[in-house]
Amino acid sequence: MSIEVKNLLKEYGEQKAVNNISFKVNKGEIVGFLGPNGAGKSTTMKIITGYLQQTGGAAYVCGMNVADQPIETKKKIGYLPELNALYYDMYVREYLGFVAEVHKIRYAKQKMGDMIELTGLKLESKKKIGQLSKGYKQRVGLAAALIHDPEVLILDEPTSGLDPNQIIEIREVIKQQGKKKTVLFSSHILQEVEAMCDKVIIIHKGNIVADDTLSSLKGNQKYLNNLRLTLKEVVEESVFDGIQNIQQVNACTWSFKTDNPDALKRRLMEIALQKNLNIVSWETENQSLEAVFKALTN
Repeated sequence: MSIEVKNLLKEYGEQKAVNNISFKVNKGEIVGFLGPNGAGKSTTMKIITGYLQQTGGAAYVCGMNVADQPIETKKKIGYLPELNALYYDMYVREYLGFVAEVHKIRYAKQKMGDMIELTGLKLESKKKIGQLSKGYKQRVGLAAALIHDPEVLILDEPTSGLDPNQIIEIREVIKQQGKKKTVLFSSHILQEVEAMCDKVIIIHKGNIVADDTLSSLKGNQKYLNNLRLTLKEVVEESVFDGIQNIQQVNACTWSFKTDNPDALKRRLMEIALQKNLNIVSWETENQSLEAVFKALTN
């Protein structure tokens, strides 16, 4: 188990920023860590990386307790915080060389070159960090997080400030790293999570409200709420007496929102028999991650 959180608690006075949460992330997994602003995402990530002390519970990285072995666990972690703290007066290569020296990396120049190439910094590598756009500053932070070849990557909003083309490039970098590392990352761009992750953890008001594969969350009938019905006949909405949340798609097709597709199908079948209507087709549509997220955090 590369990351394990057990009964983690963080209190600020009477407020519980993280409320007794537990989850695991295995090697080779890219897990999206989602939640509204103030849900406890960054607090949890800071505790896992050893930058913040928890009130209770424990966080483990590569089997080591972060609180008990802070230096050893930091060696295993590459961390890109939400507020990417960089030295703006340093040149890109100078800064990466500094980070490599902190980690006592052998063949540092070669490693710096590899990271600059990997993160697409080659054309900007001779500039001062303060001269870079927000997107390129983000790339410098990612290069610094990766330079010591950590086993675990903790990425808090890694694509923040990037343009669409840069997002695609960094997404591919993260996906490649995820084949051999453990990656936990947060993002408000849910399409990013759907493109990269197999598993999602959703936190809301300090509590874990979902911890499952993306396919299971989107396929769970609790969140499936689009049923599309096509009839042979053109009918008025009044035909579906007693059924709510109806939208007409076209002359013969109707869309229904429901948390119980099977019960709704039975009801629609009864109506079709009573009204002598011919059902051409119906299909239950999987919800998007956005819909699941809204259902769990509203």
